[in-house]
Amino acid sequence: MKLATLRTGTTTRAVRIDGDVLVDLGATDVGTLLGQDDWSERAAAATAGDARTYGADGAEYAPVVPQPSKVVCVGLNYRNHIKEMGRELPEHPTLFAKFADALIGAGDDIVRPDETHQFDWEVELAVVVGKRVRRARGEAAEQAIAGFTVLNDITCRDWQFRTREWLQGKMWDSTTPVGPWLVTPDELPGGVRPALGVRLTVDGEVMQSDSTADLLFDPVALVEYVSTITRLNPGDIIATGTPGGVGHARKPGRYLVGGETVVAEIDGLGRLENRVVKEKSA
Repeated sequence: MKLATLRTGTTTRAVRIDGDVLVDLGATDVGTLLGQDDWSERAAAATAGDARTYGADGAEYAPVVPQPSKVVCVGLNYRNHIKEMGRELPEHPTLFAKFADALIGAGDDIVRPDETHQFDWEVELAVVVGKRVRRARGEAAEQAIAGFTVLNDITCRDWQFRTREWLQGKMWDSTTPVGPWLVTPDELPGGVRPALGVRLTVDGEVMQSDSTADLLFDPVALVEYVSTITRLNPGDIIATGTPGGVGHARKPGRYLVGGETVVAEIDGLGRLENRVVKEKSA
């Protein structure tokens, strides 16, 4: 299944995508839907004959989960990216966080803060959690994965590396597109460990191109690791890291200054297409 959070005027609705028809699933957004124990059965059972429907043409999507209780991100998780950043392969996942205020929809503008001069791109496979788990292992961790989506971990590198902790470079308001939809594992090659092509372009120029098969810590391993530390709730997001090709690793460095169109896409999961705009004065 493909599930999305559709904007409908001043509200949002959780929908299932059936080709050019969007079927209302009776919830305000995908996060709310996932909070129901039988979300998968409800989503599969909804029919266009009984539920409200919308046309897919011109649909505007909010972040697939607009208000997750947590967004956990993984750094240095593609072997080639680790090498381009001049680091050794880590023994454990490198974790940091984002907040819901950072998230934007699949077609929204990325707001570039005035305070940064090193605004960088990072296409990522994102895991969406479908059930509450703590210290999940094996099959329990696999079953906790509702599906996958695309996330662009836009980063203020000059702020990220002010200290040894990365959080302040990663949490800026309205900088992180996520969507356009959630795809359940049964529709993907590799299931909960999908092997999918990953790409990012800036104004049509390919900057990143790789496969999620290059992940050092796969989605199941990340659910196990993160849920050891903290409870994972339905709708929580784990961003699994970015492949090589980021602007900061280039010689000289390349950064987003405003006006560019950034496209982040993953095979089978759709694409984020966002224009970079300068932050308006308060």
